[in-house]
Amino acid sequence: MADKIKFALALLLVVAGVAGFYLLSEQALVLRILAVMAGLAAAFAVFWKTEAGQRFAALGRESVQEARKVVWPSRKETVQTTAMVFAFVVVMALFLFLTDKSLEWVMYDLVLGWKKS
Repeated sequence: MADKIKFALALLLVVAGVAGFYLLSEQALVLRILAVMAGLAAAFAVFWKTEAGQRFAALGRESVQEARKVVWPSRKETVQTTAMVFAFVVVMALFLFLTDKSLEWVMYDLVLGWKKS
């Protein structure tokens, strides 16, 4: 129940920040933006104390740990993989071009008899 109250309070703080933006319409834009940022910061601080906020923080920590385990490819591996992809694209483009021209020849010249002049 306490988490629901904290979550509701966080939402109200966001609404208060946005409302402050419009209520301060006569003030400088910097102050209006600061009002929104203050509302968001206060809402984030309240949200951080909820169970969902703690789970989010744990997820963030675990994500950083998993990102550290990633083995990035070397420059040589990256260049080789890029070259293979480029070669495949060229071969596929050639295949599709030949298929298109073959079907065009079959349909227009043989089937329909619309020979190009």
